[in-house]
Amino acid sequence: MIVMFHKPYGVLCQFTGDSPNLSAFIEIPGVYAAGRLDKDSEGLLILTDDGRVQDQLAHPRHGKQKTYWVQVEGAISDDALDQLRGGLVLKDGPARALTAERLADAPLPPRDPPIRVRQSIPTSWLSITLNEGRNRQVRRMTASVGFPTLRLIRTRVGPFSLDDLPVGAYRVDTAFQLHSTHDPRNTPPRHRRNVRRR
Repeated sequence: MIVMFHKPYGVLCQFTGDSPNLSAFIEIPGVYAAGRLDKDSEGLLILTDDGRVQDQLAHPRHGKQKTYWVQVEGAISDDALDQLRGGLVLKDGPARALTAERLADAPLPPRDPPIRVRQSIPTSWLSITLNEGRNRQVRRMTASVGFPTLRLIRTRVGPFSLDDLPVGAYRVDTAFQLHSTHDPRNTPPRHRRNVRRR
């Protein structure tokens, strides 16, 4: 079973302990997160009851691509995008975006609470795709090229996409089959029924 959840800002990727956490939104027993999102990040979180699927989606050795929409402080420059694509050296080693492109707009609901902006400094949106997911990697990468991240939304993990799933809602896919190749023909169908809002 795959559960696709649109994690709101401020929610912890755990079912016990500090709150708010996943238990306030998901009432399916026996599932656990395949990878994580920081408390201050939003977007697609995949949960599963299958250890093999969890490993395939979460472990860096499988190189599953993850796409993020990122709002940064400042008007992102061509040079900064080139640096993100060309590769950077962070404290824990080299990092490179597979893609880094400007977004004209990000069709997303406002964040609650809103981001803090400075009136004299514009913001811009970009789409970044990685094939790894180290701790706060996207935030560290944008900061290293001079454009601090203000808002971060994960929109895709491997074959799964956030699409129009509302904030705080989840969708269940019971038809997913684990494939070891990256052949796009193996992408599972999206099941839009069983969408639950909390």
